[in-house]
Amino acid sequence: MDTSQTRRRRPFWLAYRPPGWTVERIIGTVVMVAAPLTTRAEPAASVWALMTAGVAGWIAFLAFERRLPTVALIALGISAVATAQTIAATDDGTGVIMACVALTGLATYTRPSLGMIMMVTGLVLGSVALGQLVRGQPLTDLTADATVILIVVVLALVRRDYRVKAEHAHRLLEREEHARREHARAAALDERARIARELHDVLAHALGSLAIQLEVVDALLTERGDADAALPRVRLARRLAAEGLTEARLAVAALRDDAPPLPKALLQLVDAHASSGANPATLTIDGNPRPIAADAAVSLIRTAREALTNAAKHAPGAAVAMVVAYLADTVRLSVRNARGARTTEASSPRGYGLTGMAERVALAGGSFAAGEDADGWHVTAEVPA
Repeated sequence: MDTSQTRRRRPFWLAYRPPGWTVERIIGTVVMVAAPLTTRAEPAASVWALMTAGVAGWIAFLAFERRLPTVALIALGISAVATAQTIAATDDGTGVIMACVALTGLATYTRPSLGMIMMVTGLVLGSVALGQLVRGQPLTDLTADATVILIVVVLALVRRDYRVKAEHAHRLLEREEHARREHARAAALDERARIARELHDVLAHALGSLAIQLEVVDALLTERGDADAALPRVRLARRLAAEGLTEARLAVAALRDDAPPLPKALLQLVDAHASSGANPATLTIDGNPRPIAADAAVSLIRTAREALTNAAKHAPGAAVAMVVAYLADTVRLSVRNARGARTTEASSPRGYGLTGMAERVALAGGSFAAGEDADGWHVTAEVPA
């Protein structure tokens, strides 16, 4: 299941919050509620109403901070401006404390812009000045309160900068995680496509040949009743089925990156071919063997198998020489057989075998060549190492 979708369905209180968020909000709430309850002044009813509006605005900010940020910002601005009006009426610092709490919440909040924060701060200072004018207090008393408010706002902005960087890092990690999941998904789809291509090539060739042989057997038995002629076809069909199964296992093993080492796999092919009596075959390793990519290894193994099969079919009894050369950046496989007593590949049409070998080597990023020369028939495949 996509974790990004799960994250989007989380309730707002489970969304990402930077370190210290809960502690800051709890302390702010305690101070905002306790300040008017512990004041030594005897404020009028209008001042109590302003302090109550300040507390209500703070609580509304907490309630709507995640779900309705615009409403939360308006409530916090009202709280800051309302409590600023009480500074002149509370000479024990209650109004300053409440206004500083509201401004701290605003200045550490990452949603509003810096300009908006400065605008609300200016409104708070203007509200303080207005309150002092209404109550007939000199504006010189504003200096100390304004200094405290500005210091608090500056410190809160420093905290806000840290929080913005933390949220940016969090979003970056989320994007990296999303990219990693997408990369893994693309790799899985690519692997499925490779498996489908490998099995399609193997089964299409093997089952197609098997179907043709079985059709011939069916015709020989039903139309002619010639069991002697049908028996070799049945044996050939059995051999094709066994070879197709072997090819499928080899393809799956290569896709799972547990294919045998290339020299060992080729030696097994050469030994099995030579023991069958179809052709005398030899294998020569030139250079220092080293591991290569699984798809490159299986392309060379299947090229070698197809080349041996063609040699047995078109040049039975002819010697086959297989050479694997480990070069600087590539691995080259060469299979050469002398002319046989029956016919040569050149006299036969270019069939699925050679075409399939060329396509498979090309998919591995290599090159393929096959043809006849004065000494016989040769097949060469070269893949990146």
